[in-house]
Amino acid sequence: MIKKNHVSVDDKIITDAGFHLNENQQVKIDETVLHYEEYIYIILNKPAGYITATNDNSSKTVMDLIDEKRSDLSIVGRLDKDTEGLLLITNNGKLNHNMLSPSKHVDKTYYVICENKLSDDDINRLCHGIDIGDDTPTLEAKCIRYEQGILLTIHEGRYHQIKRMMEAINNRVIYLKRLTFGPLKLDESIKTGSSRRLTNEEIGLIKKYM
Repeated sequence: MIKKNHVSVDDKIITDAGFHLNENQQVKIDETVLHYEEYIYIILNKPAGYITATNDNSSKTVMDLIDEKRSDLSIVGRLDKDTEGLLLITNNGKLNHNMLSPSKHVDKTYYVICENKLSDDDINRLCHGIDIGDDTPTLEAKCIRYEQGILLTIHEGRYHQIKRMMEAINNRVIYLKRLTFGPLKLDESIKTGSSRRLTNEEIGLIKKYM
């Protein structure tokens, strides 16, 4: 864009890509003024078929779904390739670290459909912690029946945790979607595969993790 004379600083066309700016100067691309943002926060409604990675040579990644093309963006946590739902993407490293920290016990709620209907005993076992093959059982969870499946709220982020929890009760996940992450909720206005910036209200909700 610089070579094609689309960029100006203080209304003067810049032709040198090595031009140094100071924070008080105004930058435009054509007639659009650029505004510096230290941190950005994006909520994405992830579809199945995309991997949770910033780049991959062989598969589509969730970064292909967002308009922002900044090299400093990272994904807060992971969702499996076949899992849908809420993903948070940001360049705020402290927020990323704190929302994933085991000591914070950040709630995550999933809509889960299993191959077999869960019994009351299954739900009771999920709620009170279950052995999934690690050194310690899972923490207590919240589990309620919802539509054809359950809403399961966990406070950890172990590898394939929900799938392993279902395997531990001799069941199998056939559909999985994250609906909440901490105070953030996946609202109906975000279609599958779409994203938007967090609202000021939502940023206020996650400030305790910054």
